[in-house]
Amino acid sequence: MRLLDSYSIKSTSEQHRKRSEGTASAVLRKMLESSSVLLFIVFILLFVLLVFVVLIRKNGTAALIWNEIIREKITNFIMNQSKEQRILNFVLQNAVRGDPCSVLDTIDKYCSQKEWAMNVGDEKGLILDKTVEEVNPSVALELGTYCGYSAVRIARLLKAGAYLLTVEFNPEFAAIAKQMIEFAGVQDKVKLLEGPSEEIIPQLKKKYEVDTLDFVFLDHWKDRYTPDTVLLQECNLLRKGSVLLADNIIFPGAPEFLNYIRNNPHFQCTNYPSHLEYMKVGDAMEKAVFLG
Repeated sequence: MRLLDSYSIKSTSEQHRKRSEGTASAVLRKMLESSSVLLFIVFILLFVLLVFVVLIRKNGTAALIWNEIIREKITNFIMNQSKEQRILNFVLQNAVRGDPCSVLDTIDKYCSQKEWAMNVGDEKGLILDKTVEEVNPSVALELGTYCGYSAVRIARLLKAGAYLLTVEFNPEFAAIAKQMIEFAGVQDKVKLLEGPSEEIIPQLKKKYEVDTLDFVFLDHWKDRYTPDTVLLQECNLLRKGSVLLADNIIFPGAPEFLNYIRNNPHFQCTNYPSHLEYMKVGDAMEKAVFLG
């Protein structure tokens, strides 16, 4: 009887041990399966992140979505401040007052290292510089002031008595640009006009006493490039030899403008391949000389 009881206890113990081992094995298998799933998810997320980083560096659309929509909105929410105000603050804190080159270098530093912004930038800025120096304008017009980067860039090269009219539709950008221009010390050469280009261009002759324009820099809404160029012609603001320089004709792109200007016998065009500001994405500028 004792032998049977002893055998029964051993049998029960053995069953418990096997059952425990089975349970432990099942738990271990589940843990391994869970770990494998987790590792797979991490791998997929890292892969997606890697692909997105590559796209940001090489693809203009992905870069703009990240910089202008995702990153900017998050930063604005956290800091309760616009990107443009952050750029201005960085300039006020780090640039030399009254030194246009210091202001430009400081903006370029911020936008290449901290937050991307739609200035003409340092690379295409050299094309802008060269064109302004060649034209040596007495009266220049800029469409699209934004933060005042290109206005400062153009104004610093103007000869004595020459001036720049710069047009900005967005009142917040205009306010930032006004402070930027004053800090750079070129306010005597720049007049900022706030409002839509299609309303301001027809007023240039009577209200702002402009006879003709020697140089026009187009860097506003790309769908306004063509109608505003036509408007400049209709308002007799272009003379023989007037030069237009258009930015971002590849990205975001201005195909309608290129088609109009390149197939117009009144213009002689030159293309300057370059890159989107502060990126490796392909872009270009187009120079159009009005032939009369």
